[in-house]
Amino acid sequence: MNIEDIKSVYFIGAGGIGMSALVRYFLSKDKYVAGYDRTATALTTHLIEEGAHIHFEDRVDLIPEECKDKAHTLVILTPAIPQDHSELNYFRSNGFTIHKRAEVLGSITRASKGLCVAGTHGKTTTSTMTAHLLHQSPVGCTAFLGGIYKNEGTNLLLSSTSPYTVIEADEYDRSFHQLSPYMSVITSSDPDHLDIYGTEEAYLESFAHYTSLIAPGGAVLVREGITLQPRLQEGVACYTYSKDKGDFHAENIRIANGEIFFDFVGPDVTIADVQLGVPVSINIENGVAAMALAHLNGVSAEDIKQAMASFRGIDRRFDFKLKSDDGVLLIDYAHHPSEVKQSLSSLRELYGDRKITAVFQPHLYSRTHDFYREFADSLSVANEVILTEIYPARELPIPGVTSQLIYDNLKEGVEKMICEKKDLPQLIAERDTDIVVLLGAGDIDNYADQLVEVIKQRNLTK
Repeated sequence: MNIEDIKSVYFIGAGGIGMSALVRYFLSKDKYVAGYDRTATALTTHLIEEGAHIHFEDRVDLIPEECKDKAHTLVILTPAIPQDHSELNYFRSNGFTIHKRAEVLGSITRASKGLCVAGTHGKTTTSTMTAHLLHQSPVGCTAFLGGIYKNEGTNLLLSSTSPYTVIEADEYDRSFHQLSPYMSVITSSDPDHLDIYGTEEAYLESFAHYTSLIAPGGAVLVREGITLQPRLQEGVACYTYSKDKGDFHAENIRIANGEIFFDFVGPDVTIADVQLGVPVSINIENGVAAMALAHLNGVSAEDIKQAMASFRGIDRRFDFKLKSDDGVLLIDYAHHPSEVKQSLSSLRELYGDRKITAVFQPHLYSRTHDFYREFADSLSVANEVILTEIYPARELPIPGVTSQLIYDNLKEGVEKMICEKKDLPQLIAERDTDIVVLLGAGDIDNYADQLVEVIKQRNLTK
């Protein structure tokens, strides 16, 4: 379906961070946009304010008349929607054009130069950094982001003049196979989504196939040390990068007084004294990848340096909500063992021997089943671990799979407990916490504002 022929777009799962960027894109094209989501959130409220018609019950009678003309309506589906969803089956039985989000992204970006960031973790920060570097320079870009970019308060950037589109390339459900990258970063290949892939070998094969989609004349940047055999077309350049080695890397790293500076070094470029706007050590490596991608696509050294210092980060990615004498509270989207360990290790680097309390909401029964030992090992970097119930997302419970599996495998010496998330504010009010981090990709972040007030009030009454 040609986008110019579309009058209405209906989203089944409108409120997800990836889907919402497409909602905003089609609103910018003056299409009638409507859809369903399971739960009202701050993001769906913003989308409604911006002009989308979104409801929160699975009822065919709530589908607007404007979206019932199959000749001019595009239906976009998120993979998380169950197959017995009544609205989905209405559109299927009536012959509507239905596409997955990744298919639509692939179609939109095929006519542009796609700068894609793939990987088990790190892709949201790296892609958003890349978009920021291009957006703050004359090169510019359109960008579909996997988080809310704090500098602009959105997950969508639009440019009518730039040939570049920045995309987070999602491996879930093999979605990234729908893309046609011009250049791509691959940040990591730690096994995940084994409910989809089955084995680590199948997961790695999916990444190898993804690299074969990079267009001749383009390039791939692969992080040093990851398990991946790129399968590149002739004419595709291959670079390596990391924090301290590879074709692109950092040198002269200085971490002090809450700030990070380093020199960016590549085969044909050196940029001295780069300052990280979000001074977390993992962002050195993410920054190297983003800077390399920007450099390869014409952003000047001076523009790169200025933009790195002005980057303000992404909601829910090492996102401080309280940073004062009252205490520290932050939220982090970490939901894979490697991400959890990196987040807690970064906190340990920032705060030394101070007490770290990690509140972890496991995401998905299948992921918990596959990695509960690894989660326990990663969480044991903290002094204290509070586990909540598993956030199911798209899944039904698996017998015997609960947070207790992680609890039972935490290392000796770690204070630990399990609580229902609704009881978390009272629990934090009663405990002597210092550094508190809410970890997970579910809805644990909904408690952040309440916990900030709890911590402040607790300290007032000491």
